[in-house]
Formats: sequence, structure tokens, C-alpha cells
Amino acid sequence: MKILAIGRNYVDHIAELNSERPEEPVIFTKPETALLQNNAPFYYPDFSNNIHYEVEIILRICKNGKYIDPAFAHNYFDAIGIGIDFTARDLQDKAKAKGLPWDLSKGFNGSAPVSKFIDKASLGDISNLSFSLKIDGEQKQMGNTSMMLFNFNEIIAYISRFILLKKGDIIFTGTPKGVGPVAIGNKLEAFIEDKKLLEVEIK
Repeated sequence: MKILAIGRNYVDHIAELNSERPEEPVIFTKPETALLQNNAPFYYPDFSNNIHYEVEIILRICKNGKYIDPAFAHNYFDAIGIGIDFTARDLQDKAKAKGLPWDLSKGFNGSAPVSKFIDKASLGDISNLSFSLKIDGEQKQMGNTSMMLFNFNEIIAYISRFILLKKGDIIFTGTPKGVGPVAIGNKLEAFIEDKKLLEVEIK
């Protein structure tokens, strides 16, 4: 199992970080050790003082595929969930300033909390799916899949040109605006539509 993620997939988030709008999907990875499941707590690491939350719709790959045609990409994922792409923004900014890779800022232990997955057929129109994040009861992020620069099928097709997708892989599909720091004691709650699927306490 591997975790693949898309950066800069929502225009408003690109703007808030003063990033350049991409012409193709921006791909990065997280190791399996980043995975945090079953509403387990997130322990604030000692190597950063600026951990940010980024709520994202996630996809579960259901069969192996490479060089997938966008027209058939919907056959390669069967379920949708929600996740948080925790980012050590201070590490990322430092790496970006030097033109260096920022893997550590995204791939550290526990940086990928994920919810249970829901059969995509039960969610209706997944191209118009709302999702959100609350911290201590206050809404911080709200997005809709209709706002993505690259939709699910385009993401899967693009990744599969370079990386063999395998059953069980997870894809983070990008975050909307509203990202910001977390602190010890915060309680994060992530929703698809009005259904809460994920809780994470910061310890």
C-alpha cells in the first residue's frame, strides 16, 4: 500500500499560499508509516513548531492499473473517505526556499489521518461533493469536489502514467483554502457532506 497525494488542486488554496497554478497535477507521496487510522490521536512532533492541517477527500484504489485512460479511471477506485494532510509548514518553507525536496514536511510519522471508506456509489454525484473540517467546533475549511483543478479521473489517469496503481493504494486529492496551524489540545472533526467521518485529537 502506498499513499499518493495531489498538491495545488484548489485555486483558492494556491492563492493563500502564494503558489503557482500548475499545468499538470503536482504529485507527492507519504510513506505507509504516515497513516493514522481509527481516530487515533496525533502527537505533535518535536521537530516542528508549525504543523498545519489540510483536509482532503481521499480515494481507495480497487484494482491494479497503469496508463489508465481518463474515460475508464472511475473503474479503478471504489470508495471515498476523508483525510488530513498534516504538514510541517516550517520545514516545507525552509526546503522550498533552498529549492530542496519537502518530503519530510509531508511524510513524517502520523501525518496522514484517514477515515473509514464509503462505497462511492452511495455518495451520489461525487463530482459535486462537499467536505469540511472543524477545530474545537469551529469550521475552518469547506470545499467541494467541483472546485478541483484536476478531477478524480484526471488524477488517476495522470498518476498511472508514471506509477503503477495497486489495489489498496490511497490518493489524497488536494485541499481547499483555510489551512492553518494546530495546537496541542485541539480536536479536529472532518465531514463529507453532513456526516462526520474522522476525529483527531492533538496531543
